[in-house]
Amino acid sequence: MPNGRTLSLTPELVARVHRAIEDPGPLPGFEYLSETEYDAIVDALLAEAPRRNEVHLFACGSLIWRPACATDGQEPALLHGWHRSYCLRIRRFRGTVDRPGLMMGLDRGGACRGVVQRLAGADIKDRLGLLVRRESSNKPMTQAPRWVTVETARGRKRAIAICIIRSGPAYCRGTPEETADIIAHACGHWGSCAEYLMNTVQHLEELGIHDRYLWHLQELVAARIRALP
Repeated sequence: MPNGRTLSLTPELVARVHRAIEDPGPLPGFEYLSETEYDAIVDALLAEAPRRNEVHLFACGSLIWRPACATDGQEPALLHGWHRSYCLRIRRFRGTVDRPGLMMGLDRGGACRGVVQRLAGADIKDRLGLLVRRESSNKPMTQAPRWVTVETARGRKRAIAICIIRSGPAYCRGTPEETADIIAHACGHWGSCAEYLMNTVQHLEELGIHDRYLWHLQELVAARIRALP
C-alpha cells in the first residue's frame, strides 16, 4: 500500500470463510419498500437539492469501490457528526438467517473521512433510484439517505449520505471483539463480511484514509480466521 502498512486480513484468509450460497430472495416476516415508496424517497431528496441537474453523494465504504450508479468524478471530503460503525445486522446479502452478518453504516457522532461523488445530467433521478434501492429495502428502515454538509478542498458542499437510524430494527452495536466474531464467520450470496471489510480498508488506505477503528477490526478478524480449525 502507498503508506507502507500491510493488511492482516488477506485474500487467502478471506477465501477460508467464503461459502457458495444461493440468494434466498425476500425473507418472510419482513416488509419491503414498494417501487412507489422508492420513487417518493428520490423525489424528496431531489426537492432539496441545491442545484437542479447536479447532486453529490458522500461515500465512505462500498460506495467507493462498488458505486451503486455511474458517477461523474469524486474528491476527498470530511463529514462531521457521523462515523463508520459496524452496526447494521443483516440476514441476506452477506449473511443468512442462521448466521446473520454485520454491515458498516454511518452512525451518529465523531467524524468520517471519505469521498464526495458527483452526479450530473438528466438521468440523476434514475441513478439516485439505483442508490436508494441498493442501500434500503426493509420497513421500517434502519438506514436511509439524508442531506448532510461535507467539507472539501473547494469548500463546503451539500451531499446525500446513507445514514443509520438508531431506532431501526436492524441496529446492533457490540464491542470490537463481538463484532469481529460475527464478521469472521458470516457469509451470504454477495460474499463474506470479511471480504467486505478487507475491500473497504484496502480502498480507504489507497485513498490515504486511515480509519483506526476499521484497521483494528481487520486485525481482530484476521486473527479469528487464522484460529479456525
